[in-house]
Order: sequence, then C-alpha cells, then structure tokens
Amino acid sequence: MPRLESCAWSCSCTARGRHRTQLGGTAAGLAAKVGEMLSSSVSSPSLAMVGRGARSPSTSSASSTTSTTTSSSSGSSSSSTLNWSQHLVQRSVVLFVVGAFMALVLNLLQIQRNVTLFPDEVISTLFSSAWWVPPCCGTAAAVVGLLYPCIDSHLGEPHKFKREWASVMRCIAVFVGINHASAKLDFANNVQLSLTLAALSLGLWWTFDRSRSGLGLGITIAFVATLITQFLVYNGVYQYTSPDFLYIRSWLPCIFFSGGVTVGNIGRQLAMGIPEKPHND
Repeated sequence: MPRLESCAWSCSCTARGRHRTQLGGTAAGLAAKVGEMLSSSVSSPSLAMVGRGARSPSTSSASSTTSTTTSSSSGSSSSSTLNWSQHLVQRSVVLFVVGAFMALVLNLLQIQRNVTLFPDEVISTLFSSAWWVPPCCGTAAAVVGLLYPCIDSHLGEPHKFKREWASVMRCIAVFVGINHASAKLDFANNVQLSLTLAALSLGLWWTFDRSRSGLGLGITIAFVATLITQFLVYNGVYQYTSPDFLYIRSWLPCIFFSGGVTVGNIGRQLAMGIPEKPHND
C-alpha cells in the first residue's frame, strides 16, 4: 500500500510538471508573437516616415526643374516675339522707302512725257509730283512686300526660284524698263502698246517669279490699283492724255502687275532668315 501511494504521488507530480512545462512553453510563444507584432507596428510607421523623407527631396527637385523649364520657355518665347516684331518693322520701313523712291522716279518720267497730267501748282513743286504720291505708293509697297511672303507661308509653298539679291536687282531694272517703254514707245494705237506691255509683264513674272501666288497676287493688285486710279481720275485729282480705258490708259494694269511682282520679290528677299513667329500652345 505505501508503495502504491508513493507511485501514484510520483505519477501525479510528474504529470503536473509536464503540464506546467507545456503551459510555460505556450506562454513564451505567445509573448514572442506579441513582441514581433509590436515591433512590426512600430517599425512600419518609422519606415513610412523614412520613405516620405526619402521621396521629398526628389519631389522638390522635380518641381524646381519644372518651374525652371517653364520660366526659360516663357523667356525664350518673349524674346522670339520681340525679334519677330523688330524684323517686321525693319522690313516695313525698307519697303516704304523703296516704294516712295520708285514712285517719285517713275512718276516724274510719266510727267515729263506728258502721259500723266497734274494741276499747274503741283508741277511747280520740288519733285514735280503731288505730295500724296510718295507716301501712298510707299504704303502700298510695304503692304504688298509683306503680303507676298505671308501668302507663301500660308499656302505652304515657299518661293525658292532665284532667291538672291542679284536677281531682285535685275527684276527692278526690267520693271523700270517696262515703265520707261510705256512712256517712250510709239505705237499706232494704245491697244498694241498694251499688248506689248502685257507680254513684257508676263515675261517678268516668268523670269523672276514663276509662282502661282505671285501670279494671283499680281493680277489682284493690278485690278485693285486700276480701280483706285480710275476713281482718282474720275474725281479730277489728275488725268491721263489720250485715255482709252475708262479715263485711263489701257496699259496701266500691266504696270501695276509688274510693279506688284517686283515689290513682292523684294519683300520675299527681305523675309529670308526671319525668325519664326512663336505660337502659344
């Protein structure tokens, strides 16, 4: 009996020890898991803060780069606009001076040959011409000279035929010769003279231009200028001798056509190397 009791006691003690060992291992495992969870919860905000801090310099540098690029693009756009405006003003002044000078010279030739008649008080002036002739012709030359390259760029057909100043000077010489022929040549009637000057004017266009825009603008300029001249003659501002085409000479549209082509070539040559006009996207 004592032996059985001692054995039972020892067995119960051994079982309790094993149970306590299992409980202790289970508690230690739970404590380890709780510690891992706490460490992960603490470390994740710190990593997020570190990540934000690591990304903030790149974000600031990207924003600074964007602002620098925007400021540089706006500065280049403003400078391009200023250069384009200055170049346009310079071309307008040159064309105005050329048109005014050619009007004085060619009109003086017409007056000396008694083709164009002005009142007596006009003839007694310094240039033997009306005061309004140079500014009007200069303004018309500036408009035509700026219009030709503008129409070329709008149509997408850049004029590349004989683009040098030597060709432009020869075109001016031929135009002066056509105007001189209108005053010097003597034909049986004005119709023959008009046909001859028309052939010379088309020959000038074919030799120095050969563009559809140049032909169309030349015809338009001749039509509009002829209407304005008829209006002035009708109101008695000046007159032509031996008129045969509604108060004027029938060859006058040929002079306007060749003059438009000549001034257009001057304007095209002046427009070479012009900076592109900036576009606002």
